[in-house]
Amino acid sequence: MIDEGFVCTVCGRTVEKLGTTARDHCPFCLCSLHLDENPGDRAADCGGILRPVGIKTSKKGIQIEYICEKCKTPKRNIMAADDDYDLICNLSSQ
Repeated sequence: MIDEGFVCTVCGRTVEKLGTTARDHCPFCLCSLHLDENPGDRAADCGGILRPVGIKTSKKGIQIEYICEKCKTPKRNIMAADDDYDLICNLSSQ
C-alpha cells in the first residue's frame, strides 16, 4: 500500500499522507483519482477523476461511493478521520 501526500487535481489543496493506511482521496473535496485496482496498489491505468456520489455504511465503516468521470467505473473508499464531515453529510442526503 502506498500512503503519500499529493496536491488535489480537483480543488488544488495540498493533502498530507494519512499515516494509518493509503491516502486515497482528498479530505477537503472528497474527490479521488482512479489509480487503484485494489486499495493502495496504484495499478489502474485509467487516471480519471472519481467524483463522490453517495455514501454507504458497512462493517468497514462509512464508505464514500464514487463514479469515475472517464471510464464510469463505480468505486468505494473508506471515509478518513480528517474528511470534511459536512460534505459526508451532504452525500448522505443524495
